[in-house]
Amino acid sequence: VQLQASGGGLVQPGGSLRLSCAASGFTLDDVIIGWFRQAPGKVREAVSCSSMNNGATYYIDSVKGRFTISRDNAKNTVYLQMNSLKPEDTAVYYCAMNDKGCGANTWYWFGAYWGQGTLVTVSS
Repeated sequence: VQLQASGGGLVQPGGSLRLSCAASGFTLDDVIIGWFRQAPGKVREAVSCSSMNNGATYYIDSVKGRFTISRDNAKNTVYLQMNSLKPEDTAVYYCAMNDKGCGANTWYWFGAYWGQGTLVTVSS
């Protein structure tokens, strides 16, 4: 099982980025893929997740209406489209996979598989 996150970079406030999480060693069926972020000096937080079997999604309040999680089954990849980026979105973003549930509940992500982080910097 492997998750490969990519797509981070430097963007100006108001700009957009699309993060990718390429999965290998398993298919996206019947799993939950989530995106987390950790800013310097702050705890890691769940940003978004999607249940691949029923389509349920979660977004933290601060990104609702700006971020969209989606998937491409053919590429076994999950995306996080981030629009209207703000300086406070600056963080290292990680993708993770669990088979328990979608949401910010830490129990869902206990024992989850994690990808390496990709740095998103929003700055002028």
